Amino acid sequence: MTMEIENIKLFQSIGLSEQKATETLKNKQVSNNLKLAITEANKYGIITPEIGILLYHLASKIKNQISDKLPFVAKYIAEKKLDTIQRVDVALSFLLHHTKEAIDVSNFEEECGIGIVVSPEEIEIEVEKAINEHKSEILQKRYQFNLGPLMQHVRNNLKWADGKAVKNEFDVQVLVLLGPKVDSDFAPPPKPTKQANAKKGGKDKAEQKHAVTASEKVGAQTISELMKTKVHFHTPGENYKTEGYIVTPNTHELLQQHLKITGGKVRTRFPPEPNGILHIGHAKAININFGYAAAHDGICYLRYDDTNPEKEEEKFFIGIREMVEWLGYKPAKITHSSDYFQQLYEWAIKLIEKGLAYVCHQSSEEIKGFNPPPSPWRDRPISESLQLFQNMKNGLLEEGEATLRMKVTLEEGKQDPVAYRIKYTPHHRTGDQWCIYPTYDFTHCLCDSIEHITHSLCTKEFQSRRSSYYWLCNALDIYCPVQWEYGRLNVSYTVVSKRKIAKLIEEGFVSDWDDPRLFTLTALRRRGFPSEAINNFCAQMGVTGAQAIVDPAVLEACVRDVLNVTATRHMAVLDPIKVTISNFPHENPVKLSVPDFPTEPEKGQHDIVFDEIVYIEASDFQEKATKDFRRLTSDQPVGLKHAGVVLTVKKIERDDSGNIVNIIVTQEPASENNKPKAFIHWVSNPALASIRLYERLFKHKNPEDSNEVPNGFLSDVNPNSKKEIVGYVDTSLASLAKPLDKFQFERIGFFSVDPDSTSGKLVFNRTVTLKEDSKKA
Repeated sequence: MTMEIENIKLFQSIGLSEQKATETLKNKQVSNNLKLAITEANKYGIITPEIGILLYHLASKIKNQISDKLPFVAKYIAEKKLDTIQRVDVALSFLLHHTKEAIDVSNFEEECGIGIVVSPEEIEIEVEKAINEHKSEILQKRYQFNLGPLMQHVRNNLKWADGKAVKNEFDVQVLVLLGPKVDSDFAPPPKPTKQANAKKGGKDKAEQKHAVTASEKVGAQTISELMKTKVHFHTPGENYKTEGYIVTPNTHELLQQHLKITGGKVRTRFPPEPNGILHIGHAKAININFGYAAAHDGICYLRYDDTNPEKEEEKFFIGIREMVEWLGYKPAKITHSSDYFQQLYEWAIKLIEKGLAYVCHQSSEEIKGFNPPPSPWRDRPISESLQLFQNMKNGLLEEGEATLRMKVTLEEGKQDPVAYRIKYTPHHRTGDQWCIYPTYDFTHCLCDSIEHITHSLCTKEFQSRRSSYYWLCNALDIYCPVQWEYGRLNVSYTVVSKRKIAKLIEEGFVSDWDDPRLFTLTALRRRGFPSEAINNFCAQMGVTGAQAIVDPAVLEACVRDVLNVTATRHMAVLDPIKVTISNFPHENPVKLSVPDFPTEPEKGQHDIVFDEIVYIEASDFQEKATKDFRRLTSDQPVGLKHAGVVLTVKKIERDDSGNIVNIIVTQEPASENNKPKAFIHWVSNPALASIRLYERLFKHKNPEDSNEVPNGFLSDVNPNSKKEIVGYVDTSLASLAKPLDKFQFERIGFFSVDPDSTSGKLVFNRTVTLKEDSKKA
């Protein structure tokens, strides 16, 4: 334990967080690489956080074939000659291509661009050139112009320029050229004409191909794009070409049989445990598994990992399937680990017969932890283990009295994981047929083999199980898939643990698993997050080994991008103040037809009512205007959106406490000669609605961090995370709105109809504000 603490402190000394240092220590190879890299770098001076990041990158990316070159690269990093991740990657690539020869230092340094410095002035000049060459098109298309190819062009001309610096320079120069975004910049780009699509000729095709390639390098915007251009897994049947894959005498024959069964197509699976609701991290797994199969004309199974009967419920099976389908994916087949219980049991017996598994009587507490004592029953006779395993199956032993363990050491050093344990709990699907149930370590790889999965895609924490995955398939001489790991997706200001969400519900901090403040998928759907936005968010996160901890604002930005072009505009007032038009010229209310999307009137319209009494937001009126206030004041008129009139204050009525209860105004037609400084939203003869406004559920980024939140995550709950008010909405919504429908309340935000709504009372959840809250940012 002392050594572990020392290693954590060592890793923290180069800038890693305690969590990252602890996580790194679980990977024996990376932690050994990192310790060596730190030792070498310390010879050349102080390790700054910038150097620390590069040393960590080196330790995690260097291949076994060139591991002896690690001190050489660490020296260059410490001397700040390899000062970017790009240069480190080029260095590792160079060494991989020259493994059988002495390092030519001159060629190495030239290849890595050592000594080349790209100044901000050089970046500014190149960006200015690129923008000027396309200036007329940029002015025409404005923010819908695709800057990706131009950025790549600049990066090609300035090979060692910092990518962020290039992007920032483009952002600055485009803003100077175009000014801030206006409403039309949020409209979807026009569809290409048939004539444009029909263009042929070598030059046009080459230009088109270059544009696509360049834009892809900027970053994937959709799952399909990500899987086709950014992810490079093995081809089905070429499992043996993957690093770390174990080749046995029967590997190639088994692969040939596998290809006949699959037809050479990609086959993946999404394997959730049906003991809780899916969350945002699962959305990434769903998109990677289903998305990769779809992008390569393959299939994906939904396989419930139902091996813990005491925690599984029907509602979780249903909820998981619904969320997969809500994200837009249809499983090729729905399977269960329990479908294969008999086959798994027979394989367990075969493992015992081969001397590769044994029955153990150590308790769960005794074998807990990283380095438990070895089992005294490890070498018991095969016949004895066979009999005891039969007794376990037949219910002759108590829970906890015995387990079946495999004779294998995991990558992280842990020995003999449990394969079967006794549980006297009826199973959701098999009833009382079994009282022994297989563990994840035993079940997962064998079910993948049975289903002939080509790519077993899982999160990074399962990397330490990869050795047992391959070992078990090969020990049983069956088809062995390839396990690929990717970094988990975590979001700040939330918890996703099933146990912790259950505690939040139990303590009354949230209402249920779908409370809109949570980041379960059912909660996000209820809040109004479109499934397309969640998929796009996952695409932008990419598929790398790094664990991503993302601010919710990134997901919210994806939500705005989708809702900007899909949510119809309506008017609502959340903090109403009454306005009476004294010279309203009509005896009856006037019906106005207004567009659902102001910049695209062809998309449809809806009717609203304009009467002598209207309600505006209290924040749109000031008796004495502050500087730059452009809306209604005692001395300043304001226009009403869609009504085409300008209001001027004549009198203010108050109650006995001095509060404003009515503003009496006169109206005049808006015109070139009578143009107000601003137009505001309003409602007349409104329908009442309950409006739920949500903020972050927790006050700190990581409510599970004991340093930030010493009293536990429950103490970090934000008491102001939900506020419910009565709002006024335009009457057209009363007949239009159905549960989960999404709308933009003009000048306020995006809202979704909550399932709590009834025919007599609409309930809206605020999905996101129109713009990111600067306080959150």
